[in-house]
Amino acid sequence: MTATTQIPTSVSPEQAAELSREGARIIDVRTTGEFESVHIPGSYNVPLDLLSEHRQELSQAVDNPVILVCASGMRARQADDALRDAGFESLTVLEGGITAWEQRGQDVVRGAQKWSLERQVRLVAGSLVAIGALGSLIVWPPLAILSLFVGAGLTFAAITNTCGMAMLLSKLPYNQGASCDVRQVISELSVETSKS
Repeated sequence: MTATTQIPTSVSPEQAAELSREGARIIDVRTTGEFESVHIPGSYNVPLDLLSEHRQELSQAVDNPVILVCASGMRARQADDALRDAGFESLTVLEGGITAWEQRGQDVVRGAQKWSLERQVRLVAGSLVAIGALGSLIVWPPLAILSLFVGAGLTFAAITNTCGMAMLLSKLPYNQGASCDVRQVISELSVETSKS
């Protein structure tokens, strides 16, 4: 199986497992902390923010098809866009991300458990809306602007398929695991490709 092999734009966990057995590489674009919590055996971690700046190197290093993985599929689709812009064509996104992979009973590697980035965004956004709404009723009416601001941010995130809050949260120490050496990952992917 080579990078010119045609594969669908998204695959089920079962299809992804089969493609992996046939030589496809799995790149997980979640934060290093999320990756350390749980990941697919044999997958490589290249967080989305690092993938964007190293997309040319990745597209040149990997001849095999690539399955992109995140928690639910949103960041993997952003990675798909970035890699396609760099000329990589044989890409697919794991439908439902690592969550669907686990729900379908596929093997995973577990480490220290941390909340997913999406769950953290829901906690922070929900808390800010609640604080803004209750604070405007009890303490100071202009606090309602906080709820309006968060709602507008979530709407913008949905329209643009990006999330500024997730980007900020991903920088917190809680979401950092061992650092990701992208050049090392690219080197390992190149070696794996030459063995295929």
